[in-house]
Amino acid sequence: MRLIRGLPAVADLPVALTVGNFDGVHRGHQAMLARLAEAAEDLSLVPAVLTFDPHPREFFSRENAPPRLSTLRGKLDAFRTFGVERVYVARFDRAFASLDADTFVDDVLVRRLGARWVLVGEDFRYGRARAGDLALLRRHAKSFSVESMAAVEVHGERASSSLVREALAAGALERATRLLGRPYAIGGHVVHGRKLGRTLGFPTANLPLKRRSPLAGIFAVRVHGLGAPRRGVASLGVRPTVDDAGRPLLEVFVFDFDEAVYGRRIVVEFLHKLRDEARYPDLDALTRQIRADADAARAYFATSPAAT
Repeated sequence: MRLIRGLPAVADLPVALTVGNFDGVHRGHQAMLARLAEAAEDLSLVPAVLTFDPHPREFFSRENAPPRLSTLRGKLDAFRTFGVERVYVARFDRAFASLDADTFVDDVLVRRLGARWVLVGEDFRYGRARAGDLALLRRHAKSFSVESMAAVEVHGERASSSLVREALAAGALERATRLLGRPYAIGGHVVHGRKLGRTLGFPTANLPLKRRSPLAGIFAVRVHGLGAPRRGVASLGVRPTVDDAGRPLLEVFVFDFDEAVYGRRIVVEFLHKLRDEARYPDLDALTRQIRADADAARAYFATSPAAT
């Protein structure tokens, strides 16, 4: 898969294209990617995705933008899984936001990306002030065909990034898993910490978070990247008992594992929320709670078939 940052001056080949943020790559997104790959094969076109960085809502109001569900790397991994061969990552800035609907179609889709077949959601909007919609796109399409996809429903509710965030914020991880088609996960490289967990008898793998997370608390987790998948317990939050800086951190205590993993990339899947984060009066109280959390996570793994 080829990653292209920015838009080329002119397309070098024709593509079948889908456009969107694809935050979380939930089951609705997955259906679109599968349809993209199918159409590209039928039409002998290169399957391509146009996505944006930053998320448009972050550009217009960073303080009020929702937390991201996935990193760019996470999205790219998902695109690759579905057979996408090209990903164009457009910088969403003032110039891009000011493009009118006609320019977006003529200059971006046709001239720069070479779109011959375009797949969008039925509520797709584009251009300055979101003036363009599906009907306008179809009227404007002269050199490409347009296909729309209806929303995907999962257990009676629409698969959407906003509903995934809602489920994660509420600690409803089983619901989030249904909407995503997989457990919600965070990946990153393990960094050195203060070694407090090791001092307390619970050495942790620490992943600093660059952005606000859509969930927080204490969780039973599954960890990939340390050989076979491993079980553990994780804290995701700001560590109010030991740190007043307010920086979010993911700390993972991996069961029955005591190897140095600094610098290694791991992926942490969140399977079940145990409780909210809390402040404790001293380290002894915190240690007792960590031990109770580890026992609760082990009990979850012992009784939940979904945790295998």
